[in-house]
Amino acid sequence: MGTAIDLTSVFVSDAIGVLLLIVILATRGWSLPARKKESLMLFIIILSSITNCLADALMSYYDGMPGKLVYVVSMIGNTYLYLYNLIVGIGIIYLIVVHVDKSFLKLQEVFFLILSVIEISILIINPFYPLVFSIDSHNIYHRESFYWIFILAAFLLIVYGYTFYFVSKVKNPSLRYFPVWQFLLPILLGVVVQSRIYGISLFPVSFAVAFCGLVICLQNECIYIDKLTGVYNRYELDKLGEGIGMKKNERVAGLMLDLNGFKQINDTYSHEEGDKALVAFSKILVNVIKGEGVVIRLAGDEFIIVVRKFKEDSIDRIKEEINKELDAYNSTSGKPYKLSTAIGGSVFDLDAEGTEEFLSKIDHLMYKDKKDYYRDHSKVSS
Repeated sequence: MGTAIDLTSVFVSDAIGVLLLIVILATRGWSLPARKKESLMLFIIILSSITNCLADALMSYYDGMPGKLVYVVSMIGNTYLYLYNLIVGIGIIYLIVVHVDKSFLKLQEVFFLILSVIEISILIINPFYPLVFSIDSHNIYHRESFYWIFILAAFLLIVYGYTFYFVSKVKNPSLRYFPVWQFLLPILLGVVVQSRIYGISLFPVSFAVAFCGLVICLQNECIYIDKLTGVYNRYELDKLGEGIGMKKNERVAGLMLDLNGFKQINDTYSHEEGDKALVAFSKILVNVIKGEGVVIRLAGDEFIIVVRKFKEDSIDRIKEEINKELDAYNSTSGKPYKLSTAIGGSVFDLDAEGTEEFLSKIDHLMYKDKKDYYRDHSKVSS
């Protein structure tokens, strides 16, 4: 009894997938400046994907071969392939959400946990009561009725990724450097084609192509990333200014921030400690803003926050939250100095003023705030 799997097409597609992933590893495309957690996740995902391509080729080769050992290996190997699609699929969505929002909500965790428990439970039952796939007496692989649950779950993850991205992009235009829809597309096409045409294998290579797109997007984004703090740099401000200038009738909230006493931290505790203060300060700003806007390191200890599609209370609320987070940091950091900031905030209306006028306005307000601070803290150096 013959197998319906086209070995040549499977071997070629899996080999292409392995080569693409090896190139990413060899060129360190997974390594992102100032983003160790995301870099580690990418590295693990890429290694897992190489294993996935190799396992897929091996399972296709073993399909229809006689022997008890072949049956056991086929059952284990195909279970791994389904498990990979689940775990890496969730991993990609997790990476997208954390990259965009800098956090992962409890509700999101619960959703993915429920999905994982359901699919893993089905895979545990499958060897005893074939629900997803079966290996017949000739060691030939067959899809079973619950196979479509896994296809549906894959669609749900992709739809979730697309929805989350487009909703976030409305609030955060800097996501143009992170076009999620582009690198999810190969996975979507792989799911559609492989679910409709039996005998070919597109899942592994579609993941590999998607990861190539993901790495290119992240590396391109890093051009606009400040390597010390991990927030955007001056290049992003220039690009954002061009993007803002293309949309009339758009009101934008902006804040300029400057660390108080930063020179004293450098002079008293070393420039290395000053760098640590900048990193801590930038993390506080990112945690406050999340996906609501863009944090930019302008130069030295000066930062700019740009919020589009803002609510009327955005500026005062953001100021309050930043100062609250600074107080929380100072109470637990154990540092011999306290972090504080001067903040100037304003609303930008393109019908009335240009980008330079906007920056000048918030710069003036920030220095006014700083002047007030040093009036009350006259012994602190700037």
